[in-house]
Amino acid sequence: MVTKRVANSMLVLRIVALATAAASMALLVTNKYKFDSGAEVKYQDFNTYSLEVAIAAITCLYCIVQLPFAIYYAIRERRLIDNEFLPEFDFYGDKVTSMVLGIGIGAGFALSVELKKFIEERVKDEYGFRSTYGKILIRGFVATAFLLVSFLSMALVSFISSNNRTKKQHSYY
Repeated sequence: MVTKRVANSMLVLRIVALATAAASMALLVTNKYKFDSGAEVKYQDFNTYSLEVAIAAITCLYCIVQLPFAIYYAIRERRLIDNEFLPEFDFYGDKVTSMVLGIGIGAGFALSVELKKFIEERVKDEYGFRSTYGKILIRGFVATAFLLVSFLSMALVSFISSNNRTKKQHSYY
């Protein structure tokens, strides 16, 4: 059995992870710009940003699945279904989600930083090319920062679920 404060913390952290993953996904999906020549660049033109959208969607789905259980756990201070499956699901699901978020963050920051640096150093600003790509990469950077907040929230939830699982397995605590 965990304290009310721990259960509420887990609920708040899951809500933060859900909100920031949704914000990241919204920023990337709406990330479109037109050049002066009429050509358009979208987030789908970058595989890395498409990967980030998929990771944000997976995180949102996982948090939505976990939210009713977390709400019940925070209100009643006990599990909705009293068996070993939910603690195990929390334990492994939180770890996998955190790791997947870490992959998305690394890829998103790498693309945004490296491509922006490359464009600034080597590309002439014809037809608003540099400024347009600069805008799309900055927005990608901000979306990745939101994923970083999701990662930090899920990492904290992961530590808490690990601690809860350890206490449950070793009843002498």
